[in-house]
Amino acid sequence: MTDLAPAGALDTDSTWLRRAVRRPFALMLASSVLSLIASFVLSVDAVRLAANPDVVLTCDINSAISCGAVAQAWQASLFGFPNAFLGLVAEPVVVTIALASLGGVRFPRWFMVTAQGVYLLGLVFAYWLFAQSYLVIGALCPWCLLVTASTTTVFTSLLRVNILQNNFRLRPGTHARAVSLLRTGVDYAAVVVVFVLLAAAIIVKYHNELFG
Repeated sequence: MTDLAPAGALDTDSTWLRRAVRRPFALMLASSVLSLIASFVLSVDAVRLAANPDVVLTCDINSAISCGAVAQAWQASLFGFPNAFLGLVAEPVVVTIALASLGGVRFPRWFMVTAQGVYLLGLVFAYWLFAQSYLVIGALCPWCLLVTASTTTVFTSLLRVNILQNNFRLRPGTHARAVSLLRTGVDYAAVVVVFVLLAAAIIVKYHNELFG
């Protein structure tokens, strides 16, 4: 990554730091907007299904790609209400953080670390839902997959920012090594690998429904 400065400049070059975190915040903004759209569609579908369980949703394509099948499973309302409602609450907060940060606001360390922890829970929840859809329900929801992908990119973008700003208070040597690793783009590569593995798993299991 050419926008990353030498590790020794991290604490002194505030201009560089603002520039270095713009890319992950921009990615965070785009991802959270997509997740918000998906959450809105899923919420509308949940209301429609509550009114008429037999309604056919636009993404009810076949037995493998069926938002309705996923939405009517108990896993889709783990806390007693549609999981999509959580996205309607959480994603506007992420959008606000990204926009404010792109505008030059730097949030306190405790806030960023807390946000990382909260989004870690969200990431675990998203992949638990994917596993449930893939292994238990036996159907996939395209909008849910978009939420999973967006949650992944928001989490890794936030992690990159927290490392660059040293919000985890790493020791100087450890911080320098972490930044050097980020300079290789390893976090972006890891996200690509995860997405490729997810796509491969879906194709392996549902290739007949997808391409038959």
